[in-house]
Amino acid sequence: MTDSDSEPPGADRAVVLGLDGVPWGLLRDWVEAGHLPNFGRLFDEGASGVLESTTPAHTALAWPSIATGTWPDQHGVYDFQRLQSDHTHRMNTSGDVARPALWELVEPAVAGNVPMTYPATDVDGAVVSGMMTPRRDEGFAHPPGLVDAVADEIPGYEIGLDWGEYADREGEFQDDLADLLAARNALRETLQQRVGDDWRLFFFVYTAPDRLQHLVWDEDVLLSWYERFDDVVGDVMEYAAEHDALLTVVSDHGFGPNETVVSAPKLLEDAGYLVPHEQSGVRGVLAGLGIDKDSVLSKLERIGISEQALVDYVPQGFVDVAAMQVPGEHSLYDVDHANTAAFAHGAGNVYVNDTARFEDGVVDPAQRPAVKAELVELFEGVTDPETGDRVFDVADGGDLFPRDDSAPDLVLSGRGGYEVLTMLTEEVFHDADTKAAGHRPEGVFFAWGPGMQGGSRVRDASVVDVAPTVLHAIGDPVPEHVDGNVLQAAFEPDGEPAARDPAYVDLDYDAGDPGGERGVDGDASDVEDRLRGLGYIE
Repeated sequence: MTDSDSEPPGADRAVVLGLDGVPWGLLRDWVEAGHLPNFGRLFDEGASGVLESTTPAHTALAWPSIATGTWPDQHGVYDFQRLQSDHTHRMNTSGDVARPALWELVEPAVAGNVPMTYPATDVDGAVVSGMMTPRRDEGFAHPPGLVDAVADEIPGYEIGLDWGEYADREGEFQDDLADLLAARNALRETLQQRVGDDWRLFFFVYTAPDRLQHLVWDEDVLLSWYERFDDVVGDVMEYAAEHDALLTVVSDHGFGPNETVVSAPKLLEDAGYLVPHEQSGVRGVLAGLGIDKDSVLSKLERIGISEQALVDYVPQGFVDVAAMQVPGEHSLYDVDHANTAAFAHGAGNVYVNDTARFEDGVVDPAQRPAVKAELVELFEGVTDPETGDRVFDVADGGDLFPRDDSAPDLVLSGRGGYEVLTMLTEEVFHDADTKAAGHRPEGVFFAWGPGMQGGSRVRDASVVDVAPTVLHAIGDPVPEHVDGNVLQAAFEPDGEPAARDPAYVDLDYDAGDPGGERGVDGDASDVEDRLRGLGYIE
């Protein structure tokens, strides 16, 4: 018998279970208190640890980083919306993710409900797109026949749930969230039945934890829901074990309570870097009549026209004109960019409005570093007038994203219970109100199954480490462009995966071309038109 014959075998297939927004600290505490038996098994029988998110800790960046093993300055996604040189934006699609995802590397594969996967890509296997899917049309799933199968087998299937519509209606929200969870379970089971044993990767995401926690931050309520998520984990553990598969359970970020939201654009305005549009012409008349974004949307909702319907069906040209004329709190259309040196966009991103990147830029590119340094000093000096606490952590975009000159100049993250707001408001500080909790960097990582070390703890793991770890564990090479590392501490020391050195393969991707569109099936311009949102809707 050779040494290799005596090594515990690894797996040749993997299940990745994504749970959006799981808070590491609370989960650990609940397990230690004897709750959540299936999560407890993951701790005891597998490898576990904190999974550090992207900066900012945001769904749109983090899931592509998990799936591709690369940071945003390679995969090219910095927010749900892609900022354009004319200071408009469009919704990012799967075609904007510039590096291949796990389900495009491992064949055959299944990807279900993963954010940022619309339109579904043509893979050997099955894809059902997730968050940011506008409707269940031909781009919703691959192969195309899967669209009808989902409609027939899960008639109540919904792609997402807008927690913001449920202020003061938590009971109704939890009822609808239960329906969403049931439909998501049904989708997972449908995909499992459809592919049978013909898969090597099964990647499936639940967004329910994130939806819940934004609106509700009551630990008793959260625990009651995590008992349901624990049941999901148990079902997936059973499925992985039946197929001798590695199971990796990950979250894209963590969560924590909010107390105060802070308007970055208002700070820029007060410091003289940002100039709002004057309320003149049509815009001024509407403002004088009390007509603004909120009042317009409220009236439309009352007659059954939702924001999502506007996003789906209103042509982009009309949307842009309306957004420029109707007053509202927004980081782009309320700003006079021709007279603005810096502005905010997306999840805490701040841009110097330089002439090299933006059509209405006003800052000489040679002055960009100096302006950025001033902005760092401005934001690092912001304190809560009531407590004296510092409000922001400020990250240099050049340090975070050195391979992409078009990346944000700064990234703001709220400290403690502070949430970054990129809408231009009349005041800097606001109560968090209905947004009970927000994202934190500390997500979760578990690896359980063949070749994994029971009770082990991984240290310094980040979202880009998931893809290379999964690939190595199932015996596949890691693309050389991947930024992450194989988490060797997760493996049984005497096991087969630990005995192998990671193998690497050159896929001939240009690491200097972040954000380049890899292309998707179908008419890309049609996809773009249908995904464009109301320009002034955050």
